[in-house]
Amino acid sequence: MPVRRLPHILALLALPTLWGCGQSAPEGPPPPSNASIAAIKDDGGAPQVPLARAIDALFDADSVGRTEALVIMKRGSVIAERYGKGITAKTRLPGWSMGQCVTALMIGQLVSDGRLRLNESAPVPAWQRPGDPRGVITLKQLLQMRSGLRHAENPEVGDGEERIESDRVRMLFLDGRDDMAAYAEAQPLEAPAGRVFENSSATPVILSDLAARVLAPDPDPTRRRQAVNDYLRNRVLAPIGMNSMQVGYDPAGTMIGAAMVHADARDWAKLGEFLRHSGSVKGAQILPRRWIQFMLAPSPRNEGYGAGVWLNRAPPGGDARLYPNILPSSLFACTGEYGQYVIGSPAQLLTVVRLGESDAAQQRVLHRRLGELLTLFPGGQP
Repeated sequence: MPVRRLPHILALLALPTLWGCGQSAPEGPPPPSNASIAAIKDDGGAPQVPLARAIDALFDADSVGRTEALVIMKRGSVIAERYGKGITAKTRLPGWSMGQCVTALMIGQLVSDGRLRLNESAPVPAWQRPGDPRGVITLKQLLQMRSGLRHAENPEVGDGEERIESDRVRMLFLDGRDDMAAYAEAQPLEAPAGRVFENSSATPVILSDLAARVLAPDPDPTRRRQAVNDYLRNRVLAPIGMNSMQVGYDPAGTMIGAAMVHADARDWAKLGEFLRHSGSVKGAQILPRRWIQFMLAPSPRNEGYGAGVWLNRAPPGGDARLYPNILPSSLFACTGEYGQYVIGSPAQLLTVVRLGESDAAQQRVLHRRLGELLTLFPGGQP
């Protein structure tokens, strides 16, 4: 072939393929972005191109809001990792209600140490007065969100259509903010203890107060804060390797175990791995296996919730927090407001973390797309 004809042949090969007279090639799904291809260190058994597209879908700001971090771990190793603009692997990000999982781990260590008792009355002094019906509430019922206390999580509309602020908002930001535990513990019963499930941000604050009371009987806020911080770091966070995690405290020295917990994305992933491995790290048992089994066992009043952890066991429907009948029933998640997820799937040897900010409509899309990503990996059958 004459050399001078080669450029003309290459130019023809570069033209779009013609599909019949006057027809162009049919449109297929767009190729994944370079950012998502680069994010994948190992496909973990998932098809790489669909996995990269699934990652792109989780960074589509118009549909799912702002994704700041995505980490996928398989068999204990990070296989995919991508961050939003201005975010790095070392950026601490809020988990919001994922802090409930951390609080439950701390309580588990205190139970293991014999300093709290799971099936006995929760030692809240105000509840121990003679005749107070709250005195029958157990630590176990608090952990399983079935205390019966009147804790309205979301705003309500009352008579005359006036807006009634939620107890969560009042406790965190309004009249309860200076002593959150006092506010949460002052609420009356609205149902017999143990009978009704109600997700409550006030409950982990009560649990944090109980931890402070046994670790620092002195009510001084500084000493309470220091005692809880030292215990949490030395007995829970450091052994797991969650060294970036920081927790917030209210002015009374109570850990805000329902919300103000920040960590980098890899440390949030370590939380999921720790639960997936039943409380062990590299073969060393940090918390008793039976405590993690308790956290991952269904609450008697809501099979979709354990103790600080959501479970994939609720009946399918619009209110399902996870993916019943779509992904394995062993799947679990710590979740937080605005679309925070730490999802563990023991059957798939996976942990997936998404951190960011999404509104209510975007969260519904985000939830579906996370499920679609998980189904790409082997072992994803229900």
